[in-house]
Amino acid sequence: MQGASEQVALFITTYGIKIIGAIIILIIGRLAAGMGRKILKGALEKRDVDPSIVSFVASLTYVLILTFTVLAALAKFGIQTASFVAVLGAAGFAIGFALQGSLANFAAGVLILVLRPYRVGDVIESAGVIGAVKEIQLFTTVLCTPDNIKIMVPNGKIFGNVIKNVSAYDTRRVDMVMGIGYASDIQKAYDVMSEIMKTDDRILSDPAPQIAVSELADSSVNLVVRPWVKKEDYWNVKFDLTRKFKEAFDENGIDIPFPQQVVHMMRGDSE
Repeated sequence: MQGASEQVALFITTYGIKIIGAIIILIIGRLAAGMGRKILKGALEKRDVDPSIVSFVASLTYVLILTFTVLAALAKFGIQTASFVAVLGAAGFAIGFALQGSLANFAAGVLILVLRPYRVGDVIESAGVIGAVKEIQLFTTVLCTPDNIKIMVPNGKIFGNVIKNVSAYDTRRVDMVMGIGYASDIQKAYDVMSEIMKTDDRILSDPAPQIAVSELADSSVNLVVRPWVKKEDYWNVKFDLTRKFKEAFDENGIDIPFPQQVVHMMRGDSE
């Protein structure tokens, strides 16, 4: 009986402090995990990050902190946690290698939702496609092309390429090139185009529209025309100006030449 009491006392003496220490570690770890999740969630919400990303990242942080807490508690009992870490690392490597493409798209999706290079409704050009953003998912971005085709582009493809956000700013510059004949009056063409743009309320006065000679081409004198408009008026203004310039040039005798070549025939000496 006395031997049993001594064994109990020895067990309590040997493991009691370790058990208490492990319990304290678990309590502190759980509090730290909850606090870390709360702080990270608040920081992401302040940056207006997508709610699905906020929830996922916060939960992942909570699980990671708890995992390290459990390993620390096991180490308190003298259990070698290196093997657990090795197994977890090997499993993670195997899964990561098998799903490397999906994980790359996932990581790119998280960065897109956090950094916000574009939002739903924006028109972007990237990875060789252009369209309006309909959805930003964790693995893909759904675009609608100008001819109403649905395209799902992997986020890794988009984030790894140059992203042109056409809708990022409120105004856009319409770049046009109008070619006139060498015999036509350049100043008259300037005046005709300037008057047309002055009468169009959609064209902004600041910055002022620009007209300049850009090139003396093979068949024409090329004039660049650069008015500024609101982004939603871009295509309508470009289409309307193209038609109005052509009609005004015809009315004012300003020639719009088509590409042509002059061939000189050389006659050789007769035999």
